Amino acid sequence: MILTQASGSTAGAWATMLLPLVVFFLLMYFMIMRPQKKEQQRVSAMLSSMEVGDSVVTTSGFYGTLIDITDEDVIVEFGNNRNCRIPMRKSAIAEVEKASDGIVEK
Repeated sequence: MILTQASGSTAGAWATMLLPLVVFFLLMYFMIMRPQKKEQQRVSAMLSSMEVGDSVVTTSGFYGTLIDITDEDVIVEFGNNRNCRIPMRKSAIAEVEKASDGIVEK
């Protein structure tokens, strides 16, 4: 009879120790991992919807216009004289403004 009481209290102790740990990991998921995944999906959608002629802002803060797009790279034209064309990775694009409607995607 003493063994059954001890095993019952041990199971209750495990439950009380495990419950805060489970709650902690759920909070971590909803506060850190889930928003980060949504942000990655948003950036991926923005980069896949880029078209030639769109205005972009790079991660370093330069404004330019897309003149060519490949699978992983883009060529961006900077400045008023249109002589500065720099190839760069798509991941270096921070914002895209569509040429047709003037809407900025952040």
